[in-house]
Amino acid sequence: MAVEGINLVLRPGSRTAIVGESGAGKSTLLQLILRFIEPTSGQILVNGTDLKNIRQEDWQKWTAWVPQKPYLFQATLAENIRLGKPSASFEELCAAVYDARLDSWMGTLPDGWDTQAGDQGGRLSGGEAQRVALARAFLHDARVLLMDEPTAHLDPQQELLLEEGMERLGAGRTVLTIAHRLPTIIQSDLIVVMEGGKLVEQGSHAQLMAQNGVYARLVETYGGAD
Repeated sequence: MAVEGINLVLRPGSRTAIVGESGAGKSTLLQLILRFIEPTSGQILVNGTDLKNIRQEDWQKWTAWVPQKPYLFQATLAENIRLGKPSASFEELCAAVYDARLDSWMGTLPDGWDTQAGDQGGRLSGGEAQRVALARAFLHDARVLLMDEPTAHLDPQQELLLEEGMERLGAGRTVLTIAHRLPTIIQSDLIVVMEGGKLVEQGSHAQLMAQNGVYARLVETYGGAD
């Protein structure tokens, strides 16, 4: 989905949720910010500097991405987490694992840190793979956190564990999330509503509900967003 006419400001330390029907352009907007794709017109500014003028390796240092389906390599859990910061010390690695609440689970595994994740994380459940990705993001310790709501396909227990981790990870960072659940949306400082590749509404939950527009319809239909 192409996006156009997007005018959006992400303030340092704020939490922004992107909502909308499937195909509204949410993922495309996230990919533009991540620089997976480049805009054909317009600008994305970072503290006044055009994103295209920032070195890709620098931008990757400043951002952390937690997708719905994280890619894990056929390597150990420790090696997959260390991708967030290859030079990390063992103490830093332990801290990231603790923050992601992986320590108790890893302690039950016969091979512990050396447990093989399998091809594309095939030996792990969805919730386990997501928390490995979360530990990777903790280790990366980036200023900007971008999430394509990773709890969308988890059972309630896994979802609760991951939400607790995301809450800790977001503290003090600028967070942009494609949101699927109402609790996540309500807690946001700013909610951005997309439809047909365009930004059609933005504001707080209360403001958007009062407008009785696209957002209110989404909440009524889905209890949030699709």
